[in-house]
Amino acid sequence: MSDGSVESDASAGRTTVGFVCVQNAGRSQMATAFAERELAERELDGDVDIVTGGTDPAEHVHDVVVDVMADVGIDLADRTPREVTFDEIQACDYVVTMGCAAEDVCPASWAGENRDWGLDDPDDATREEAVAIRDEIAARVAALFDELAAAN
Repeated sequence: MSDGSVESDASAGRTTVGFVCVQNAGRSQMATAFAERELAERELDGDVDIVTGGTDPAEHVHDVVVDVMADVGIDLADRTPREVTFDEIQACDYVVTMGCAAEDVCPASWAGENRDWGLDDPDDATREEAVAIRDEIAARVAALFDELAAAN
């Protein structure tokens, strides 16, 4: 069992983090966008790779998610949910699920670390609830990147 600390793969020199949920239309899209922002702000582009996807992707990012992310200067309107592959998950050092199971793509033999953030789905949430989910994701992503930066 992991103690929750994040260490990069020294042999590869890069850490791969996957943000996964079922539809890849809400929580994982927000987490990916915040992670991309963290990569740029912390100048970790050469140290961390981000993967996102869903086990059963939706046709588009949820409207409320697009709306609340626009409030913080992030445009998700043109993003398309995608299916995450078994190989992508296998290549991740860390897979963060959003409160939905990723057992379909995360077999027991997988050697990486899985963190489940246990977040509510913003799809049917009120705008206020979606803002709270967004803010929690932003804080969790920042904390994760604090760990990644300390490890690199």
